[in-house]
Amino acid sequence: MATYKTGPQRLKPHSFDDTYGTTEVVPSPETSRRALESRPWRRVARLYNGGMQTGEQSVQMHGTTVLCVRKDNKVVLIADGQVTMGDHVMKHSARKTRRLYNDKVIVGFAGSTADAISLFERFEGKLQEHSGNLAKAAVELAKEWRKDRALRHLEALLIVADTKGTFLLSGTGDVIEPDDGICAIGSGGTYALSAARALLKHSKLGAKDLAMEAMRIASEICIYTNANFTVEEL
Repeated sequence: MATYKTGPQRLKPHSFDDTYGTTEVVPSPETSRRALESRPWRRVARLYNGGMQTGEQSVQMHGTTVLCVRKDNKVVLIADGQVTMGDHVMKHSARKTRRLYNDKVIVGFAGSTADAISLFERFEGKLQEHSGNLAKAAVELAKEWRKDRALRHLEALLIVADTKGTFLLSGTGDVIEPDDGICAIGSGGTYALSAARALLKHSKLGAKDLAMEAMRIASEICIYTNANFTVEEL
């Protein structure tokens, strides 16, 4: 005789087992979900995974803003000076820009300082190897950065520029040349980029003044960015 039961658990019809003399109980989907959620290992796994950074999250670089603006045959690279550790501001006047290849190339970074210095050294080597050809050096560094087992763990983003071009480099193999000559990286990068593009269209400011005003706007929005700027110009 078929037996039915409503509620959290229901008996499966025609499921009488002659061998063991028991009836198979099939839990409802809701009961199964609650049972799984109540297991201790499931709760621990959820807490552990919640505290882990995903690959997408780890790409985001906090604690800095670097902006590059190209206008009227001039290129300006500007960065803030704040170093943040957790919820503390550790330094207000850090230098996040460099000049390479006899001061003909300017570079800015967002991310780990030690990793950035390692990448600067590699990039300057590529510039020497390719006689100052920025595009070729950028592509070769990105290829090495992606393929090398040691370099692929370096967490940083770079902006490199000379009088002819601007490129953004990442450890995922990206080599991006902005269409309008403006690019930005770091936690306040989107604010600085938006402000710079608006000022480029609706003002007559020169490259340096435009970059500084865009960075001031970003520093007023991003808590990881201050108004102590370092400026490099070619």
